[in-house]
Amino acid sequence: MYLVRRLEEIRQAVVYGVRLDRIFRIAATKYLNENQHKASIVSDGYMLQSLDPFIGEVPLSKLHDGTLQPYIAARRAEGIKSKTINLALSVVRRILNLAARKWRDEHGLTWLGTPPLLSMLSAPDSRKPYPLSWEEQKALVQELPPHLARMALFKVNTGTREQEVCQLRWDWEIEVPELGTNVFLIPANFGGRTQNSGVKNGEDRLVVLNDVARSVVESCRGKHPERVFTFEGEPVGSMNNSGWWKARARASMKLYEASGKNIPPELLIRGSEGL
Repeated sequence: MYLVRRLEEIRQAVVYGVRLDRIFRIAATKYLNENQHKASIVSDGYMLQSLDPFIGEVPLSKLHDGTLQPYIAARRAEGIKSKTINLALSVVRRILNLAARKWRDEHGLTWLGTPPLLSMLSAPDSRKPYPLSWEEQKALVQELPPHLARMALFKVNTGTREQEVCQLRWDWEIEVPELGTNVFLIPANFGGRTQNSGVKNGEDRLVVLNDVARSVVESCRGKHPERVFTFEGEPVGSMNNSGWWKARARASMKLYEASGKNIPPELLIRGSEGL
């Protein structure tokens, strides 16, 4: 039966210009194979893996907001935030756009006629970022473990990203005798959480040190032959860990206590975990 159906699909494509209606799993596989160079390909793979049970067998022409609702409902039931769900939906949208505009079969037909307009979720569960006050920054640094406090001070005073700090290497340091200081030149493809990660804009990043950042670097000198920031002699993979969140909860509790305000229950829970 499959051979008969396949022959009819080929005949329809050749004679009438009717495109083969491929399932989403085939398109997802093609996308992953062609984008191994992307820094986010591992994340995209996880997203597509979560999507496959819901839309893997669905033909590309049948994908729209309605066919994606079971996936959205299931992820929300698991407590997944809207931002994460939107990342998965954006991968689906990217694949459908490629299928409609770039990918072509052996007859010159695109894989999809017209890509659907997929809706993104509103994100009421996301918290808008805000800059810490000097008081909040001081309280947080005081509560952080020493290695995280050094990393936080360096990050704040250089504008570097988390993985640029975690991966910072001594062989990236450059002496500038004319200015009596040192700088770091971070390679564009330095890596990070994945092998393909690197500087966000794809260019080498020059990190100029102010007095605070310079003192942090000097406090780390000689502790490790390759990495600037370490913990118990080993490189630090992430700053956003349990030590960070417990310190943040403790700092928040102290600020609430100093202000005379009632401490929110969630802070009491997090703070007690770190005491």
